[in-house]
Amino acid sequence: MIRLEDITVAYDDRIILNHVNLDIHDGETLAVIGASGSGKSTTLRLIMGLQKPTSGRVYIDGEDITDYSEEKMDEVRRHMGMVFQYSALFDSMTVGENVAFGLRQHTKTKEEEIHKIVAEKLHAVGLDGIEEMMPNDLSGGMKKRVSLARAVALNPKIILYDEPTAGLDPVRSNDISRLIKAMQESMHPLSVVVTHDMESAFSVADRMVYLENGRFEMIGTTEEFKNTTNEKVRYFITGGKEGREGGER
Repeated sequence: MIRLEDITVAYDDRIILNHVNLDIHDGETLAVIGASGSGKSTTLRLIMGLQKPTSGRVYIDGEDITDYSEEKMDEVRRHMGMVFQYSALFDSMTVGENVAFGLRQHTKTKEEEIHKIVAEKLHAVGLDGIEEMMPNDLSGGMKKRVSLARAVALNPKIILYDEPTAGLDPVRSNDISRLIKAMQESMHPLSVVVTHDMESAFSVADRMVYLENGRFEMIGTTEEFKNTTNEKVRYFITGGKEGREGGER
C-alpha cells in the first residue's frame, strides 16, 4: 500500500499540494486526473522519491520513505515500473536492450533467461520479434508498448504511468488502455495512472482522484465519478459540456 499523509509541496509562495491525504491499495489501479499544473506529476514524483514534501510523510508498504537516502530509494524503486509520457527509451540501444536494461542493472539473471524474459514481455504487448529494432524505427504507439514491456520486465509490485496515451490517436490509445488492464489482471500490481484521457481513465481505473488547486477535490470509484453531482468534477470530466468551472458561484 502507498500512503500520502498530510502532504504539502510548495515552491516559494506557490503551493502545489496542500495538506492532502491518500491511500492507494495493493492490486488496484488509481487514475489521477486534473488540469495541467494541478499536482498530478508531483504526486508521482513523491511516490518515486524524486520529490521531497515540504511537510507530511510518504509510506510504501508501511515504511516511511520520506527521508530515505538516494541509495535506499534505489532499492525501493527496484520494485517499481515506470511508463513515461514520451516513452524515454534509450535511442542508442535496441528494443531488446531497452527492455532488458533493468534486468541487467539490478539482477544477476543469466543472459539466456534475460532473452527469454524480453521475448515474453514483448509478446505480452503484441510486439513479437522486434528485439533488434531501434527506437527511432518505431511508431509512437510501438514506443509506448516497448516502454510498458520495459516497465514490467522485473515484475514490479508498483507500476506508475505518466500520461500513457498522450500523443496517440484514439485507436492506439485504446490499445494502451487494454494493455494496462491486461497487465493489471495478470500481475496484480498497485498502479497509478496520471492522465488527461478520460476515456482511458474510466476504462482502466478502479478508483480516481481529481486534483484542483492543490487539493483532492474528489476521491471515489469510477462509477462515483461517472455519476457525480460535483460541478467542478463534471465540468472537467465532460470537457466543459456539463457542470461549471469552479463549481457553484
